[in-house]
Amino acid sequence: MKNIETDMHSKQTVKKGRKRFRGFSFIEVMVVIIILGLLSGIVGVYLFDSAEKAKVDVTKTQIRGLETALDLYRLHNSRYPSSEQGLAALLEKPEVGIIPKNWNGPYLRGNNLPEDGWSNPYRYVSVNGKNYEIISLGADGTDGGTELDADLNSSDL
Repeated sequence: MKNIETDMHSKQTVKKGRKRFRGFSFIEVMVVIIILGLLSGIVGVYLFDSAEKAKVDVTKTQIRGLETALDLYRLHNSRYPSSEQGLAALLEKPEVGIIPKNWNGPYLRGNNLPEDGWSNPYRYVSVNGKNYEIISLGADGTDGGTELDADLNSSDL
C-alpha cells in the first residue's frame, strides 16, 4: 500500500512540474519575433541591393554580347547596321537602308533580341555605319539618372 501512495505522490509532483514549464511567456515570444524581424530586415536590404547590382552586371554582359554580334555583322558586310535597321539586323536581313549583300545571319541565338536587366529594349544608334552605340536606360527606363537609374552605354564599358 505504501508503494501505491508513493507512486501517486510522485505522479502529482511530476504533473505540477510540467505545468510550471509548459510554454514560453508572451514577452519571450515577442522578444524572439522582434529579433527575427530585425535580422530579416538587415539581410533583406543586402539581398535586394545585390539583386539590383546583378541586373547591372547582366546588362553589361548582354551589351558585350551584342557588340560581338555587331562585329561579326561588320566583318561580313563592311559596316554596322544603321540606326534605321537597328539591332533587328542581327536576326533578319535588313530590308531598309543599305541592304547588305553578304548578310550571313542570324548573328544572335534565339528569335528575339535580348532585353536589359530591367526588361527594357536596348537603344541602338549608328550614324555612319562605322561606329555605333548600344544604350540601356537603367532601372528607371528614362534618359539620365544616377546609381541604378544611370544609363549604361557600350562606349563606357
